[in-house]
Formats: sequence, C-alpha cells, structure tokens
Amino acid sequence: MSIKEPIAHIRLGATGEYETHKLEDHLVGVAELAARFAQEFNSAGWAYQAGLWHDVGKHSDEFQNKIRRESGYDADAHIEGSGRVDHSTAGAIHAIQRYGDIGRILAYLIAGHHAGLPDWGSADSGGKALSVRLDKPELLKRVLEKPLPAKILNQAKPAEPCKGGSAGFALWIRMLFSCLVDADFLDTEAFMDEDKAQSRQGCPPLEQMLPVFNSHMESVAIKAEKRTVNNVRADVLRQCRAKAKEAPGIFSLTVPTGGGKTLSSLAFALDHAIEHGKSRIIYAIPYTSIIEQTADIFRDVFKSLPDAVVEHHSNFESDKETTKSRLASENWDAPLIVTTNVQLFESLFASRTSRCRKLHNIVNSVVILDEAQLLPPEFLHPIINTINLLAAHYGVTVVLSTATQPALDKTLKDTFGKTKRRGLNNVREIMEDVDSLYKELERVDVAPLPDFSIPSKWDELAKQLCGHESVLAIVNTRKDCYELWKRMPEGTIHLSALMCGAHRSLVIKYIKRRLKRCIPTRVISTQLVEAGVDLDFPVVYRALAGLDSIAQAAGRCNREGGLDKGKVVVFVPPKPSPNGLLRFGEDAAKDVLYGNTGDPLERSLFTKYFDRFFDKPNLDKQDIGSLLTPDNRGEVQFREAAEKFRLIDDKDTQAVFVRYNGKSKELIDLLQSKGPERWLLRKLQRYCVSLYRYQFKRLLDDGDIAEIAAGMYAQVSTTLYDKRIGLSLPDTDAIDPENLLR
Repeated sequence: MSIKEPIAHIRLGATGEYETHKLEDHLVGVAELAARFAQEFNSAGWAYQAGLWHDVGKHSDEFQNKIRRESGYDADAHIEGSGRVDHSTAGAIHAIQRYGDIGRILAYLIAGHHAGLPDWGSADSGGKALSVRLDKPELLKRVLEKPLPAKILNQAKPAEPCKGGSAGFALWIRMLFSCLVDADFLDTEAFMDEDKAQSRQGCPPLEQMLPVFNSHMESVAIKAEKRTVNNVRADVLRQCRAKAKEAPGIFSLTVPTGGGKTLSSLAFALDHAIEHGKSRIIYAIPYTSIIEQTADIFRDVFKSLPDAVVEHHSNFESDKETTKSRLASENWDAPLIVTTNVQLFESLFASRTSRCRKLHNIVNSVVILDEAQLLPPEFLHPIINTINLLAAHYGVTVVLSTATQPALDKTLKDTFGKTKRRGLNNVREIMEDVDSLYKELERVDVAPLPDFSIPSKWDELAKQLCGHESVLAIVNTRKDCYELWKRMPEGTIHLSALMCGAHRSLVIKYIKRRLKRCIPTRVISTQLVEAGVDLDFPVVYRALAGLDSIAQAAGRCNREGGLDKGKVVVFVPPKPSPNGLLRFGEDAAKDVLYGNTGDPLERSLFTKYFDRFFDKPNLDKQDIGSLLTPDNRGEVQFREAAEKFRLIDDKDTQAVFVRYNGKSKELIDLLQSKGPERWLLRKLQRYCVSLYRYQFKRLLDDGDIAEIAAGMYAQVSTTLYDKRIGLSLPDTDAIDPENLLR
C-alpha cells in the first residue's frame, strides 16, 4: 500500500509491522453497518449516507500527516501545528453544500460522531455549536484538494421521511446517530482489536431462552404450596402468556404486590418477542434494591445460559461480569437487559456517543417499565412523548408493570381546554379483570387512619412497635429512620441509604432468613424496601406518604398469604416530608383520604390520587419539549436538552466510598495506589454512599474523608462507618439521593 493512500487507522500487527485501515474501506464499512442497523426503522438511506461521509475529514493532509507521525508509521511525516485535527466538520459541511437545509440532518450526525450531538446554537455552546462549525468552509476545502472517489461524494439524497414529524425529529436524529456511532465503534474495533470484536459473538437468541424459562416455571409450579396467592400467581402467568399473542403496542400489567409480576411480565415479553420477531427484552427498574434482586432472579432462571442476562447500572458488581456482558452493556446487544429508568431514559435524551450507542438496539424490542408509578413527574411529558414515538415508529412494545397504575393513558385538559397532561396512546390492560384480582389478593387490613393534623411522637411509635414480635416500620427520610431506630431495643435492624449497596443487600438477605425461620424480627427502614423487595412481615407501619407508597408498604405485609390477614398501620411522622415529590405525594394522599372511612387502598382511589399528584409539579420542568422541537430549518438544542434531562440532579450530592468491610478497604487502597480503572470503579460502586454537599464538606473539613483520586473521595476515619446504621450521620435531613441510579 502506498504511504500516500488515505488511511483511517493504524495498528501494530502481531509480527511487529504496521498495518493500515484504508479510509475508503472504513467509510464504506461504517455506512453498510449503520444502514443495517437503521433498516430496523426504515431509515437505512440516511444512516448509510452519514457513515459514508462521517470521516471524510480524514482525507486532509493535516490528518494524514498527524496519524502517520504520531503512530510511528512515518515518523518524518510533516504536520503543521499541534493538537487535535478537526476531521468531523468537513463531512457536515459537505452535506449542507450538497443538500441545503435538509443536509442538517446529516450535519448533526457527522459533526457529533466523536464529541456528541451538538446544539444548533446557544450561548453556552460557543464554538461547539453546529451553526458555528458549519461556517468554516476551509475544513472541506482542504479535504477536496486531492480528489475523493465520486462514489463517496456524489450520493443521491435519501428519500426516507422523518419518523413522527416535528415531534419525533429529535428522537429520529438520535436513533440515526446511534446507528452511526455504534457502527463506527464496531468497524474500528474489528480492525484494531479482532479478539475483542470476536468476543461480542455468542449471546443466546430468545428462542433458546424460552424452553429454559418454561422448564423453570414448571419447577416453580410443582414446588408451590396450595395457597390462594399461588393460585392467583398461576392465573396471572396464564393471562400474560395468552395476551402475548396480541399485536405490538403499549400494555399495562396491573397486578397487586405479591401477585408474581416479575416472572409473569418476563413470560409475556418472551412469548410476545418470539411471536412478533422482536430482537430483545429490556427490563427497566427504578431502585437499586429491585434491580439487584430482579437480575439475580433472571440469572437463576437462565443459569444454563450465562450470557443471556446483561445487568447495566452504576452499582453493577463486576464479579458477575463476563467479557460478553461487559461488551454488550456498551450497546445493549444482548437478549435480556436489566437496567434502570435512569439509564434507559437519560440515554433516550442523551447527546454523548457513549450513551447513544445503545439506542438503535431499543428498536424492535419489548420494554418493561417495572413500578411504572415511579416515573419522575417533572419529566413526565417528554417521557410519555418518547414512549408513544417508540411504540408508533420504532416497533417497541412497552409494558407498564405496577400494582398502582398511574393512569398514564389519560389526556387531561384544564377548564380552558389546554392540555394539562398528555397520555399514552392505545394502552391495553393484560389482566382480564383487575378488580377481581385485587379482591382475591386482599391479604391485609389497614387500621383506621389517624387524624392527619396530629403527628405521632417517636417514643410513642417505638412503644407501639415493641408490642409486636415481628414488625416493619417504613419512614420517609434517613434522619427519621435513625431517630426511630435509636429508640428501639437492641437487635432492631436499621435499613437506609446511609448503608452502602453491599451492606444493604446483606441485611435484606439476613432479614429474609430470619422471617423464613419465624425468628422475631423488627426492622426500621426508609422506602428502599418498597417496590420489589419481597419481605413478608405480619405487621407493617408506614409513615404517611403517597398512596402508592402506602400500597407498596402493604405489599411487604402477609406477602405469601400465610395469615388470614396482615395488619398495616399508617401514622403521621413528627415532621412532614421534605419539599419535593415526597411532599407532593403526601399532600395528594391527604386530599384523597380525607374523610375516607372505607379501605384506603381501594383501587378507585388511585385514579383520583394520581390525578391530584400529577396536577402539582410541572410535568416538563426543564422545558425539554421546546429544546427538542425543531423550527422549520431543523434547529435543535440536543446538548442543552441532554444536560437538563437528569432524573437525578446530582449537583448537590457527592459520592463517597466507605470502608464497610475488608474487601471495600482493599479496593479503596487499590484506587489510592493505582488510580481509577474501570473494573475497580465498578467493584467500588457497591461500597458507595451519596452525601449532600453540606455533609460532605463537614466530613472533608474534619478529615473523616479525603480525595484519593481525581474527584474521588473515600472514608479515612475508622469510626465513620457503623455496621448497624452505615455512615454515622444522624443529622441528615433529606430524601435519599440513591433511590434512583445511573
């Protein structure tokens, strides 16, 4: 090969000689792979064009000299100046020059394929704005000083229309962007690291997983005791499998807590995916405590297929990773993904290449939104719009799985006819008779509600709790948890997000073992035990909160139906919930329950509750809709919208690694001595606690924590972490920041 032939990449071969990746081969390879991905949503032409032009900037002498010299391939290659050579803008300019304003579709993709989708223009974008970058014709001119093949430059304009019109423009661009950047990564990887590329092969297809799942469910049925609750679970499973044959779209799965939603929803997803040719199943979950439990359940089901389940969230423990699962988490190219709401939705609104890579693999999938009532209200409108678009234009079947459906299928208008809340389109319920199902699964009595104007005192509550051998009390804040726990007798278990994930998991397993053996067990916990943690107490106390939280707490009571009825007690804590969503829920519950003399968990009350709950916050607080709605020339603020779409606003919090046990101490020491490495940080996520800035600053000033790597802090004081309560911060007074994850 001539040294002057344009190249995209250089590697040092096994024999010690340099090997080159021809630029033309890379452009065509990326174009063909991106087009294959985009064919899933009938946009192959746009993706092919983006791939063909994404790296034409590498044709310039500046880039060619730089790559040859810096790789060592040609140490004498001349390069003017130093630093980065812009190779992504030239293709974007060419798209505009060839197609006019419609070329902006390609310009966003090409200009952003390394740094992320740009804003068209904003005060914060500066020179990174697409409008500014396109005003540099010299970048294309230097590329064209030497002729590029006509088959590269002279392409007809793609004919496929945008998916979803102006409302769907931004999502369509992000989907095309995903196809481009994943194809670019994979084509480059295939040249630079053949072993890694080969490791991506071998995940089992859904068709291979189905008989394994069926065998597991048959085993569960054989072992099940003859109880009403197990009969109901079997019928829920039957109905899910029957409904799976229906046409793709949006479904709701409304099943009371303890009704077997997890495995039944997976049965629906497997049967539906195979019936309709879906590519994968994505299970999105709100809380750490649920995702760890759910992923373990799925791994147990598919233990004979170790690469079937990919768990993707920040607290993932890398002991469970295989090479394939780690690679698949980059782009979700696996049959069953277990992830968080934060990963799913922040990716759908992302601009960064790393987060957008996976988006095209959401196309033609089944997405189960577990505990759908926990979708964040302040982002509800953009989330609802996106779910509607995914179902209508990208072949996605969405299942809203919960015991307390938030009635998201309704569009509400104010007295002037203006839309207050948009709804999901054409939602179908999977259960045949939800009301009868709830009656069959009534396993608790709720004590008469207290006077909401009269708060309880911690000492009085502690005395009441001591009257029960086994009891769970759930409160709203970490401070409340500590205040009540310290008034309880020795042996009472504390459970809150002041404990790291590894600590919490161990304590939850300990509680389950005690309950199974009928050992008296008292637990004081924050809401982290709600929604999916399958504890089974005879008595549950719940601090006044949203009606859905009270129902979830009731799901930890008499869960397996071993008693005629369990007992649930709602109490008013000494202080109301902090301002924010907890307070919204508490106030909405008071409105709905005021004067109620019947069952406070009656299903009809939940529609009223959610109508009032969603009436309080701004359902698009960050104005994401406006930022992502193009004008008539396609101008969109991708980066600004991505920065504002943060389901966890972590600017006021700081993560700290804690010395919980010998393993965590060893990992912290490794971080301090070797610096951050991916595998190490993944392991350390299990030993992390989030603090509010004022708490963090106090501990830092007192020398209890220290910076041990750039921007990373760890406990240094040996007395800071308590094996009973976690970090010793009894003055904390805020919502737990870990309730949702990245």
